[in-house]
Amino acid sequence: MVHGFVLRAFNRGQNGCLVFKRLYSWTEQSFPKITTHYTVHPREKDPRWEGVDMERAVDEVDVVIVGGGPAGMSAAIRLKQLAALHEKEMRICVVEKAAEIGGHTLSGACLELGPLNELIPDWKERGAPLHTPVTEDKFALLTENYRIPLPILPGMPMHNHGNMIVRLGHFVQWLGSQAEELGVEIHPGIAASEILYHEDGSVKGIATNDVGIAKDGSPKDTFARGMELHAKCTIFAEGCHGHLAKMLYKKFNLRTECEPQTYAIGLKELWEIDPAKHHPGRIEHTVGWPLERTTYGGSFLYHVTDERYEVVPTCGIYLA
Repeated sequence: MVHGFVLRAFNRGQNGCLVFKRLYSWTEQSFPKITTHYTVHPREKDPRWEGVDMERAVDEVDVVIVGGGPAGMSAAIRLKQLAALHEKEMRICVVEKAAEIGGHTLSGACLELGPLNELIPDWKERGAPLHTPVTEDKFALLTENYRIPLPILPGMPMHNHGNMIVRLGHFVQWLGSQAEELGVEIHPGIAASEILYHEDGSVKGIATNDVGIAKDGSPKDTFARGMELHAKCTIFAEGCHGHLAKMLYKKFNLRTECEPQTYAIGLKELWEIDPAKHHPGRIEHTVGWPLERTTYGGSFLYHVTDERYEVVPTCGIYLA
């Protein structure tokens, strides 16, 4: 067994000596590592998969939507509304990897009501979980020792009057119930794992994930093949870094002549606070400390109705 590590010189210490930082280490083991994913280690070349039935069941729908978040659910609802308006029968299927709708939607959010008023005008009567209108905006620059207030003017992105503070997971659950009332077929706990194509290269639909696969990539006794969903229209609503969307970027050159995609990561905490310090409807944004001047990011605090803060510090991340 061979061990090693990589060093990088990152500054000069006293007396001009280079100071090194260990970036990562590795261990070369005497046995080969087994790649578990079939896109890297094809099953047809793996003797452990000989004789395994790889036929998939096939279902035909009008529209399949990958992702049951706010975008996917809104699309399903609107398509059903349009089908009813034009007296058309339309079968719409939503595939969502979370075990329940809203289960992977963790963010708090500030919701603009205009699009919701157009999509579901009677959302209040239907019991939408929107209980906290924005009443106050605050914006500040933080230093290590001070908080410097900054003005917010109408038209600035931080001006949120007229919007609602929501728990987005609860809101998505409610959207799912509205979609089901309209006849949308929703399948939680099922991930779309593969894009299917017609002979001419156009998208045919998706295949759901196989189940019953061991950690080493071999089939278990409980192995079951995923299902193919063929559709006239396939909508990918799996988020900003979805694995199927990245396949489409490459196949259809969708990122050609585009600015690089940027990403940020947020760490959400829910704080229960002293009622005397609670201001329902207040939104606070900050920039500056503890981030360095060269790192973009900040934080936002939402005062929700039940004497709690949603606190989310965020910073930019860089993906190769």
